Amino acid sequence: MKIFPETIPVFPLSGVIYFPKTNLPLNIFEKRYLDLINDIINKDKLMGMVQSKRKGQEVFKIGCLGKISDFQKSKDGRIIINLSGITRFEIIKEINSSKLYREFKVDYKKFNSDLKPIVGEFSIDNLIKKVKIFFKRSGLLLNWSEFEKLDRKQKINTLAMIAPITNEEKQKLIESVSLKNIGENLENIIDFYLHEKNLDNYTIQ
Repeated sequence: MKIFPETIPVFPLSGVIYFPKTNLPLNIFEKRYLDLINDIINKDKLMGMVQSKRKGQEVFKIGCLGKISDFQKSKDGRIIINLSGITRFEIIKEINSSKLYREFKVDYKKFNSDLKPIVGEFSIDNLIKKVKIFFKRSGLLLNWSEFEKLDRKQKINTLAMIAPITNEEKQKLIESVSLKNIGENLENIIDFYLHEKNLDNYTIQ
């Protein structure tokens, strides 16, 4: 298993759930996060993304480690990056420091399957069928021909990341330990929305 740092800088962001083997473009303009990017760009390029809770400074305990795969500085001082997802982590505790951005001690053991090939057969055909209906009803467009070029892990994680569901539901997905769990939980969530939509369209004659 690859060795990742025990202490990582973390970018807490509300409403952004980020998964392994997905890409996340970020437009950085706040001083603390400009500091973060400048600190890691010449180091290991590794940073964590985690969803912040609705109140105060509290964050959820499960996030995703990413590596900067593209880096551009704009004339107005912003930094535009692309973050490539590697593996999920569990927060152990926050580290006190004088830095403007936050750092956490994390553990990766719970999600070591993120770094391994998929074991056993896991069909996602039914999930894809339901997702296509759900996305169409939600007005969400996806280039399905390009999507088909992804491997199974990328497909499930990409759908979990972009699905038009609540932040709490996405957090449930990122906390699902195995890829099969993510796929099954996503399918259950979509089933709920499709059923709810059908009830909305049902009228008593």
